[in-house]
Amino acid sequence: MGSWFARHAAGSADLLPAPGRFATIECLNKGRPVPQRYSDESTRRRGALFQRRSSPGQPHIGASSCRTRYIIDGHLRPTPENVSVVEALHFAEAEPGRMALSLFPAPTPQDVDELAAAWELHPLLVEDLQHAGQRPKLERYGDVLFMVVRSALYDNAAEDVDFSEFHVLVRPHAIVVLCQDKRWIDGTSEASMSGNASDLAVRNGHTLLDDEYLLNLGPEAVAYRLLDAIVDGYAPVLRGLAIDKEQIERQVFSGDAAVAERIYRLSQEVIDLQHTTTSMADVLVGLRQGFDRYEVPEPLQAYLQDVADHLTHASTRVSELRDALSQILSVNSTLVAQRQNEDMKKISGWAAILFAPTLIGAIYGMNFDVMPELHWTLGYPLAVGAMIALAVGLYIVFKTKKWM
Repeated sequence: MGSWFARHAAGSADLLPAPGRFATIECLNKGRPVPQRYSDESTRRRGALFQRRSSPGQPHIGASSCRTRYIIDGHLRPTPENVSVVEALHFAEAEPGRMALSLFPAPTPQDVDELAAAWELHPLLVEDLQHAGQRPKLERYGDVLFMVVRSALYDNAAEDVDFSEFHVLVRPHAIVVLCQDKRWIDGTSEASMSGNASDLAVRNGHTLLDDEYLLNLGPEAVAYRLLDAIVDGYAPVLRGLAIDKEQIERQVFSGDAAVAERIYRLSQEVIDLQHTTTSMADVLVGLRQGFDRYEVPEPLQAYLQDVADHLTHASTRVSELRDALSQILSVNSTLVAQRQNEDMKKISGWAAILFAPTLIGAIYGMNFDVMPELHWTLGYPLAVGAMIALAVGLYIVFKTKKWM
């Protein structure tokens, strides 16, 4: 079967590869005409939530981080060391049934330049590859399909969601994956990654290239596995956030004054995750819209539908978490207001109790010569008694009304 991602990008039967022939390369790129965009133009540029630019004035010196694997008819084959992008592409295109998988665990500007030269990439696409910090999106530049996807990993100790960004390029016979954050989807750092791109785990102990059936469907099968692993990785993140939400609920009703800050911090993590899942949904919508037009093989349609179903479930849970945190914050505000109201009642009650004797003392402290009971023998005891009686009476009244 042909490469259906490539057919998405090509828009023409002339660009269809020979059956069973494809290349998966994380280090390749070919420039094409003006792109067709499926992403929101307002989120295409880097100035959004995830902005993080590289420093063009500080070039990286050293060997390329590109790792390449050869595949023939769905089977892994020995790969020479230090294979260049051009060599891998020539291998994949030499005979039917071949594929070359290459991975950039830590892409450098030189890697991107090599990729752009090999694939003759459009300048806008090269600019995107040089700048990370983008939301998930889908764009097409001629016969090159470009995707930005983001994985998530929950740090329970810090109650923080760490996002990793991947740039994926797909064309006939080739797919390129660049790890922009120098981490794999499971949080493995670039320094700790295995030397073979195919050994990288995706989920449940499986690796990126351990399914021969999927590999026979083309390089888009590798993209599917990556998307599937990323979306499935949202589930443990949501479980961690749900546990924190339950802890916050108990903390709110215990009267902990520090809970408000924790709610705000967790809400920000949920909002970031919601932005990611929503953008990922747009990417899948863009892919699914080409099913009929580009005659996508039924197996891949089913696989991508499964990914979409999982993502829909994750998006729903994220929305529920955000709503729940909003309600918790509202409840906490209400409880704080109630506690403040109780404090004000007590303050007001004691102020009234002290006001009664103060009023009597103030009247009889005005030093007028002619006043009732001023020279009366029982005047002083009566005034003091009245002060005590009023204070005790007010205290009993407030206590009955549960103000004290």
